[in-house]
Amino acid sequence: MLKKDMKGLPQKSVIVGTAGHVDHGKSTLIKVLTGIDPDRLKEEKERGITIDLGFAHLLLPSGILAGIVDVPGHERFIHNMVIGAGGVDLVMLVIAADEGVMPQTVEHLEICELLGIKDGFVVLTKVDLVDDEFLELVTEDIREFLKGTFLEGAPIIPFSAVTLQGKEDIIKVLDEKANKVKEKPIHKPFRLPVDGVFTVKGHGTVVRGTAISGQVAVGDEVMIYPQGILTKVRGIQVHGKPVDKAYAGMRTALNLLNVSKDEVERGNVVSLPGVLKPTQWLDVEVKTVRKLSKPLKNFENLLLYIGTSEVLAKLILVVRNELPANERDVAQLFVSKPIVCFREDRFILRRPGTNETVAGGRILLPVTARRKRTKPWERDELKFLAQTNLAEIAYYLIKNKGRRGLKIEDLSYSLSIYGQELEDIIKSIKEKVIIIPEGETKYLFAKSALEKLKEEILMRLEKFHQSNPLSPGLSKEALKSRLSDEPNHLLYERVLYELLEEQKLYKDKDLYLLPQYRNLKSNELEELKKRVERAFLKEGLTPRDAEEVLLEFGDKYHVAKELFKLLQRENVLIPVTEKLVYHRDILEEVKRKVLDYFQKHKELTISAFRDLFGGNLTRKYLIPLLEYLDKEKITLRLGDKRVLRKPQTQVSTTQKL
Repeated sequence: MLKKDMKGLPQKSVIVGTAGHVDHGKSTLIKVLTGIDPDRLKEEKERGITIDLGFAHLLLPSGILAGIVDVPGHERFIHNMVIGAGGVDLVMLVIAADEGVMPQTVEHLEICELLGIKDGFVVLTKVDLVDDEFLELVTEDIREFLKGTFLEGAPIIPFSAVTLQGKEDIIKVLDEKANKVKEKPIHKPFRLPVDGVFTVKGHGTVVRGTAISGQVAVGDEVMIYPQGILTKVRGIQVHGKPVDKAYAGMRTALNLLNVSKDEVERGNVVSLPGVLKPTQWLDVEVKTVRKLSKPLKNFENLLLYIGTSEVLAKLILVVRNELPANERDVAQLFVSKPIVCFREDRFILRRPGTNETVAGGRILLPVTARRKRTKPWERDELKFLAQTNLAEIAYYLIKNKGRRGLKIEDLSYSLSIYGQELEDIIKSIKEKVIIIPEGETKYLFAKSALEKLKEEILMRLEKFHQSNPLSPGLSKEALKSRLSDEPNHLLYERVLYELLEEQKLYKDKDLYLLPQYRNLKSNELEELKKRVERAFLKEGLTPRDAEEVLLEFGDKYHVAKELFKLLQRENVLIPVTEKLVYHRDILEEVKRKVLDYFQKHKELTISAFRDLFGGNLTRKYLIPLLEYLDKEKITLRLGDKRVLRKPQTQVSTTQKL
């Protein structure tokens, strides 16, 4: 039993599209079936041909609402036909009995196939203009033409707009097929590709289109893409009837709040906030038409028709350089301006200026990046993405991100899955992934990435300890810098935490080390530290370059150097210059002797300073030591002499020279 909304409108609705050559009677057929003239433009009525999309509706005997899209048949307006065919559930292929199959008949049918339309039937119009024998011949020609297409074996219904022959048969077949149409996904977010924009006096801007997924209600907050304009639904009409809600599969008009007509155009999409992400790179699967004037070339510029948008796009073939007729392959499209779409959306490609439909296909990833077209693995990845198992693809995308991780929202954009469907997909692969939250964002990582990171951390630390057997360990950042590929900070923190919990890692203050090396700190490490300190104390007033002193520690050089830095941080060793490092006791003795000197003298010359220490100091040591005293504010330089900067407390030391 059909559910109805509060206004009594059936919730099941199908979209029926017409297709066929110009002047074969598509608009007339719709007018007979529905009582509505789909040719609404003055120019259309004057010229007797459909130029833009026309719309009508019919309530079928079973209670299903059929929205009917009338598309242009003339080759000059084929782009409007392509736009109108998107979202169609059933097609009525209209062929005039007096002319039979014509060029646009062929092209329209192939476009319907490329757009993934699966069912329909043929209406053989103008049968009142031919005799029975001719009618039988043209019917046989049509059956032959339909072989190998989705309409092979479909009903062919003779129809006359003059006598109304076949009208009831058309409605009956339409009703039967509409009952078999799978309802469009209401559980997915609402999407309405805009095919018309107008203003209504006293109401403002109205956009119309076919709702291809989800549902929308009056008062809902929606967004216009790709501009990102946030607005609210002020009112809804379905086929001219005010309703509180509209569902996928319905021809829908939305009155939008505080949006001007100039801000919206055909090709935009009305959806929920945060659902779509504008992009210029698309991963696609392409199928060329059966008859092609010349193969599609790599980097060829084509017109892309997707949803209701028409945009220039560059075709980028992967590995190969051309794509001949009637072939299917993976590729990329780079569009000239940002668009929005879902995975599995269908599209058409046409050559600009030639009125030639060349290919169609489906979106594999609606948000992606440029690929290296000469690399075979890129082709393999695209072929993998062409499969239909979303769970496997989801895990692949997560695993492919490695240590960087994938935001759940980016997985949602890539696969066009939301809400419960997204939760179910993640749940189905929960044994192979981990989720780490950060505020309102959640990151997905493959467990294999976590395990490999653990292995590398342990391996890097082992190598570090082997090279530096007495080292106190590595800081978090120093350890991270040694990794082959920098991980997401969330994964890094999780791995360190788990390794500590598993007791495979030990933390001493801010340093990380392997447990088997932790006991070194209390014996060998302390002893080596004392040796380093004694070595610099022994150097006295005339130390060698610090590097030269450290090299004497041989295979313990690296550890000694780290301890040397530690002693500097502890102010045990004090760098006077980059290369001259003194033990603090030596410098304290220098200060004491200088202060003693100033007890009896007002000025200190370089020669007097040398004499204080036995007259053996060269300028290599004299000048840096004097500058050190200046820096420490013991002395003040006046020309070539020094004076005492201010009264000082006598410095005492146990270390004598």
